[in-house]
Amino acid sequence: MAILVIEHVSKFFGGLAANSDVSFSMEEGSIMGLIGPNGAGKTTLFNCITGYYPPSKGVIWFEGRKMNGLQPDKVCKLGMARTWQKVRPLAKMTVLDNVVVGALARTNSLRVAREMAMAQLEVVRLHGKAGFLAGGLPIGERKKLEVARVLATGPKLLLLDEVMGGLNPAESEEIIQLILDIRTRGLTQMVIEHDMKAIMRISDRIVVLNSGEKLAEGSPDEVVNNQDVVDAYLGESHAED
Repeated sequence: MAILVIEHVSKFFGGLAANSDVSFSMEEGSIMGLIGPNGAGKTTLFNCITGYYPPSKGVIWFEGRKMNGLQPDKVCKLGMARTWQKVRPLAKMTVLDNVVVGALARTNSLRVAREMAMAQLEVVRLHGKAGFLAGGLPIGERKKLEVARVLATGPKLLLLDEVMGGLNPAESEEIIQLILDIRTRGLTQMVIEHDMKAIMRISDRIVVLNSGEKLAEGSPDEVVNNQDVVDAYLGESHAED
């Protein structure tokens, strides 16, 4: 069953088309990779899906409900949550309290929110640092904290925007394992990522954007062997592998 359906979505900024006639759907419980060169429109599409930008054209459906025009807080309450490329924790608050902020999207009880937050810190393996100030965490743990914070909102669909960006190989591997672990909990995920080896490992299907348009869609093997994708995005790096 499709949990998310994108129908002919375009987003214009003045005369510039950041997204142009993009269509695809996501099956519940799956992981979809969203890839493309810088400026391809990946984050803009995330912003349209989660209510930060209204699509200029087209329709976004989530669990059969039309999402166009809904504000981000409403989208979140309906079950979609996203991370951001630039991780900005509430630096002077504890790790636990950062995640409590996310949990308060689901409950008005501070006690319940703290319980929910601790549960998500255990998922990302940061429960041992619950009392630490978030501003003191290294980048790898800040990324995990960001994931914990959005998990605490109780999403059905999690959108991860370059959650491995800036990490070393060991830290990236931890995030890969976290994404796969989250999948076993029944969550659907869409992942923007430039590391092709990582995206190949985690994705059931991959959508490729180029200059705002959908260039290709398919299984990881289909996409990596698509000549249009190789020419536009993978280039010589793929030829060397």
